[in-house]
Amino acid sequence: MLILGNADVRHVLDGKDFEVLNAVRHAYLEHARGETAVPESVFLRFPHSARDRIIALPAYLGGGEPVAGVKWIASFPGNLAAGMDRASAAIILNSTDTGHPLCVMEGSVISARRTAASAALASATLQGAEPADGVSLIGCGVINAEILRFLTVVHPELRQVTVFDLDPGRAEAFARRCSAELGVTASVAGHPDDALAAHPLVSLATTATVPHADLRACRPGTLVLHVSLRDVTIGGVLDAVNIVDDRDHVLRAATSAHLAEQHVGHRGFIQATIGELLLDGGDHGRDPRRVTLFSPFGLGVLDLAVADMVLRAARRDGLGVDLPDFLPVRAPAGHTG
Repeated sequence: MLILGNADVRHVLDGKDFEVLNAVRHAYLEHARGETAVPESVFLRFPHSARDRIIALPAYLGGGEPVAGVKWIASFPGNLAAGMDRASAAIILNSTDTGHPLCVMEGSVISARRTAASAALASATLQGAEPADGVSLIGCGVINAEILRFLTVVHPELRQVTVFDLDPGRAEAFARRCSAELGVTASVAGHPDDALAAHPLVSLATTATVPHADLRACRPGTLVLHVSLRDVTIGGVLDAVNIVDDRDHVLRAATSAHLAEQHVGHRGFIQATIGELLLDGGDHGRDPRRVTLFSPFGLGVLDLAVADMVLRAARRDGLGVDLPDFLPVRAPAGHTG
């Protein structure tokens, strides 16, 4: 079995944003075709720490070269105050022939980049009336940093960025980093409504557990990438055109969409999945009079698609540490010793 650490994974993925986008697109298309198996994610929570959680996302991605495995990802927001990353993860890939584990790899980079690629792919699919030359980012962490980078890949004209975070110092530092690394002009909003109103493209990537944004400050025709899933109020969800990655998955675990379903007693407010739109092809312009809300629960097949890309490159380039004796050695047939 192969062990790949963070440096190995970054070695493969750095400079490969288009390849990551294509891997995520492939996973969404296979999911829309019914060529995947995505059981419900399992949430491990702790009795005295409501914000902390570890989630298991098992999945199978079909197609010409099928992949199976699981992502085990922890989110501990308190790590930030200690100078550590909020999220950490490991991904295990298994053989679809024998079930044997093939690889264990560090998964936080894969998780962040597949999330960002998913958001960027949605923004490229759900086009607005005007070019996407600006974006508002609410939540100044790793995920929105990756989302901004992937947005500049699919929208090379994007040059204006407005950011907001509950920690003003963090927002200022984030804005400076965006300007320095991506050559964009970044400014800090003093209130979340100011950020929502600044551009017709918004990304919400926070650690919120209770809905707080009704989206009324957004311009008509705005696309909101609701990556953190629990920011938008029930009214905000029901007023929007709703696109998700999977209806069954997003309507659970107290997401904003789940709360909206409980409120109205049905899921008819969800118009489509991103996979259905990609499979359909053609142009999918946004409603110019309403907010479009993209709420991706985060399917394990996205992690598998990118992890498989990493594993193939790692084998080709001789990366990682191989443990040939990881599994028990089976005695030859007839051996009685």
